Amino acid sequence: MSPIEQRIVEVSTFWRSLSEEQLQQRPVPEKWSKKEILGHLIDSAQTNIRRVVVGQYQPGAHIVYEQNIWVQAADYQSYPSDELLQLWVLLNRHFARLAARVPADQLSALINWGRDKPEFVSLGLVIKDYLTHLDHHVGQLYQTGSV
Repeated sequence: MSPIEQRIVEVSTFWRSLSEEQLQQRPVPEKWSKKEILGHLIDSAQTNIRRVVVGQYQPGAHIVYEQNIWVQAADYQSYPSDELLQLWVLLNRHFARLAARVPADQLSALINWGRDKPEFVSLGLVIKDYLTHLDHHVGQLYQTGSV
């Protein structure tokens, strides 16, 4: 089982064990709920899918996103919890498939993920960082409080 597939199984089991109230609860008003954390991970998957694909044919592509704006615009609090989980699962499986198909000679291709100034990183780092970022937020899902 791939690392991403392992996270999918673990998070899905945990997610289904929680009530809607637990999923929507914000520890304090300015922090994200579990639904919003998973929504952020959906946004991250979409952004990184784009980075992995576009980075293979458009060297130096500038692909960033404003995470708080995305979470607010999507209003993940109002999503049906099962649909939110389904979307996250499918996007992560898609990311894992795409990442596995990047030709070895393309892993060194650069994209710019710098927000305020250029910050060029390789597709290999994008793929590696995706799992690190995923693990960080999955850890937050398991905490009583959220981001």
